Amino acid sequence: MPQHRTVEVNGLRLHLAEEGEGPLVLLLHGFPEFWYAWRHQLSPLAAAGFRVVAPDQRGYGDSDRPAAPEAYSVLHLAGDVVGLIKALGEERAVVVGHDWGALVAWQSALLRPDVVRAVAGLSILPMPRGPVPPLLSTREKTGGRFYWNYFEEPGVAEAEFGKDLDRTFRRLLYGASGDRPQPPAPPLVPPGGGFLDLAADPDPLPGWLTEEDIAAYVAAFGRSGFTGGLNWYRNLDRNWELTAAWEGARIEVPALYVVGDRDRAFPGDDGIVPALSGPAPHHRAPVVVRGAGHWVQQERPEAVNTALLGFLRSLA
Repeated sequence: MPQHRTVEVNGLRLHLAEEGEGPLVLLLHGFPEFWYAWRHQLSPLAAAGFRVVAPDQRGYGDSDRPAAPEAYSVLHLAGDVVGLIKALGEERAVVVGHDWGALVAWQSALLRPDVVRAVAGLSILPMPRGPVPPLLSTREKTGGRFYWNYFEEPGVAEAEFGKDLDRTFRRLLYGASGDRPQPPAPPLVPPGGGFLDLAADPDPLPGWLTEEDIAAYVAAFGRSGFTGGLNWYRNLDRNWELTAAWEGARIEVPALYVVGDRDRAFPGDDGIVPALSGPAPHHRAPVVVRGAGHWVQQERPEAVNTALLGFLRSLA
């Protein structure tokens, strides 16, 4: 069973769950999640001889939530990864991330290959810096209906998600999963509507998601709210400005990409290697988990654990 404690990193208190002894593996959750997203990975990876740590990242769970939106830039988030490794008494770690956590993991490996000795991203590929700021780009292309732009407005998504937490997490977790009955709708918020209009209520819950899981999410976000996590999105254009010096840089450590083939982010079997090889040329064979959606490590934990353990053992 994982043990829970807090450590101080970059002036913040970060809560974490940890288990096992051996080489350090950090597990970074995405939006809207917390350490619990890795509940199926902690013990199996620890039993295989690794020290596994899943933090609540800044703004989430029982970790601190800075008030200033600009405190959630990708440089802050990568800085937390480096600081956490040091706070745990280690010099290097393998960093694994899902969703937004994958973006932080890729960025940390790009910026600090001396600290991040290998990286694995679940669901989200590395996102090289584009020619224009991302929020500006999606605003122009979709008239501001893209969900990133919906998340931009302070208080709007918070009000929608916080109105009924149980309904919110049923829709969010089911709606992006591989168990939804139809392909996911394009992430364009309907005029006058909200983000949750893009998903349906599950009846019943899929087998991988229990009432206890829903209750855990409701309890965690009942304490933390959503502003911290939404502030990550509100820094997308600022991240573009801050990372200009790394345009064209490549991730030079061993890398693994894992994705469900029912994930909206799935680039297709023929699209993965071209999308991965440019930014992460030292990647291993990508792993596509058939039937899984966006929450791949929760939906298909055995397949993901097998992939991660194979990658981790290969590094030795």
